[in-house]
Amino acid sequence: MVSDSNLVKPLAGVRVIDASLLGPGALSALLADLGADVLKVESPSGDYVRQMSWPIIDGVSLLHWKCNRGKRGVALDLRQPEGVDIFLDLVRESDAVVVAMRPGALERRGIGFDKMLEINPRIVLCNISGYGATGPYRDMASHGIAYDTWAGVVAPVYDEQGRPYLSDHTSIGIHAGPLFGALAVVSGILSARETGTGMQFEIAQSDAAASFDWVRSEGFKAHEQPEDRVTGNKADNYKRRPPGMGGMKEAVRYQMYESADGHVLFMASEQEFWKNFCAGIDRMDLFEANPGSTYADHAIGNDELRATLAEIFKTRTSAEWIEFGQKAGTAIAPVNSPRTLPDDPQFQDRLGWLPREEHGTELLPSPIKVVGGELAPPRKAPVLDEHTDEVLSEILGLDPDRLAQLRADGVIGPKQDV
Repeated sequence: MVSDSNLVKPLAGVRVIDASLLGPGALSALLADLGADVLKVESPSGDYVRQMSWPIIDGVSLLHWKCNRGKRGVALDLRQPEGVDIFLDLVRESDAVVVAMRPGALERRGIGFDKMLEINPRIVLCNISGYGATGPYRDMASHGIAYDTWAGVVAPVYDEQGRPYLSDHTSIGIHAGPLFGALAVVSGILSARETGTGMQFEIAQSDAAASFDWVRSEGFKAHEQPEDRVTGNKADNYKRRPPGMGGMKEAVRYQMYESADGHVLFMASEQEFWKNFCAGIDRMDLFEANPGSTYADHAIGNDELRATLAEIFKTRTSAEWIEFGQKAGTAIAPVNSPRTLPDDPQFQDRLGWLPREEHGTELLPSPIKVVGGELAPPRKAPVLDEHTDEVLSEILGLDPDRLAQLRADGVIGPKQDV
């Protein structure tokens, strides 16, 4: 157990205004995880992220609990001049602003980057959008999965009636975009503190999805070159294989196998790992008959060896194979599902859950580890208007009478029912 004295906030002293909606809010949540003071500025109607997607937990979506953890909530009407003035006053006291708007939206509200620079020459602005600020798709409406289908990450699958549908898959663009955006914001803040000059970034979640899938896209691009210039590995006699996992279908020494109670991933592509495996199961005859190359040998197409290994792996449970791999000096990994992952001892040791009592629902913590300490846990995602008075009095020095007047005028606070 780490004591409170060892809780750390690497980004303490950094203030970020998050005026985004929906999933892009994950960008500033990553910064809040590291200790930044993130102000979620939303309209009096609120960010409809709380009703978006599923599951809904205590009337609020998991998307909100996750993407807005660690933030303080401020309800501010930017349609009113006083609301714009308060927003710019907050910009003056902040390091960065994160938005998720189509090109020109900020300028129409009178809070474009040039105006922000007048207020705070060191401000960093990051706009995270679907397809970015340029290109023929820049104004196209979209949702998160669109960036994965655009990037070629998700292929259509068909039901028994021959109708295409969206398969279960790992969304990439809506996660990778915020990750690249957080890196950009921190880089911009470091530069601004060094030079005194702010900068503007724009992140397309579609670009991020393509960037994460670089192995396949760059691999196919490389295959456009002549075969005598772009080949396979030495272990494959330099014969080409399809890029990415498409080249693993006929693999044998780097392949999934059924265990007695599930599956494991066998990764003995190095000759040393393969020899250690064979010795560990007392089957050196397999090694002697199929020694392979020193590195990157998957024994492609060796169906006889694959059938033999399939029978061998069925003789032990997955846990037994994991223990065997560690003792024998070979590479064998668990094959989990999102449902079974929390039961894995590695998950329990390194990740675990942020408790629902403190965060609205169980959430995964930041994967960033501090040696000798621990990241301070983020606060619970805010309800609409939860911290408006606190933030404006603390940062801008507004007194209770002024706050009450702003609230009466509808400049701050939630939308009032008429």
